[in-house]
Amino acid sequence: MLSNEERRPPVPRSALADLLTERLVTAYGAAADPEQARHMAAYMKGAAPFLGIRTPLRRELSRAVTKDTPAPTEADCAALALRCWGLPEREYQYFAADYLRRHASRCSSGFLPVVRHLIVTVPWWDTVDVLAAHTVGPLVAADPALTAVMDEWIEDENLWAARTALLHQLRYKSATDSGRLFAYCRRQAARPDFFIRKAIGWCLREYAKTDPAAVRAFVAAERNTLSPLSVREALKNL
Repeated sequence: MLSNEERRPPVPRSALADLLTERLVTAYGAAADPEQARHMAAYMKGAAPFLGIRTPLRRELSRAVTKDTPAPTEADCAALALRCWGLPEREYQYFAADYLRRHASRCSSGFLPVVRHLIVTVPWWDTVDVLAAHTVGPLVAADPALTAVMDEWIEDENLWAARTALLHQLRYKSATDSGRLFAYCRRQAARPDFFIRKAIGWCLREYAKTDPAAVRAFVAAERNTLSPLSVREALKNL
């Protein structure tokens, strides 16, 4: 399930990205399992081809790939992520998403267009959700001016950009802007897509761990506009 790609940002020069990509392709390529790859691609509804590397082994190989390498700059992060997104197999994109998760604090607000490209290119929940909560979320937290971008994304016709806006506060806990969270849920409540309705329920369920009364009150007030899926997910642990 592929989305129309937005224009790819330029790939910065990066000796670190060169090294990591070379190591990564060698390590992952040697571990490929074609039979497992077929099962993994089927489970992900054909979103992308796979090498067939199970998660525990993939993480072990990833640690070896990054061992004894310096902390990246923002340009290194951009170069590595864009190169991984240019490789066909999904495991390379998992590596990049995990790498950005670890090093999001090294990136500025100017990195957001790169992340936008990753979100809308070969999009599926497996990469989008990691990027939303662990890269976009920290970027917005570090620069509150980016909330204006999230206000644009929540209205985006690209469902993955809208899903990212819904989920970017997922790890904020008491720092959550509940007014914005609830407003985003209202704006997308009528959208029929499963992934949007699931995201509404998920972000509400997560915020309920911090303020259950607020989530109960919001769901009660909006029960006629929220989908049954969103309501069920939001109240799952209440």
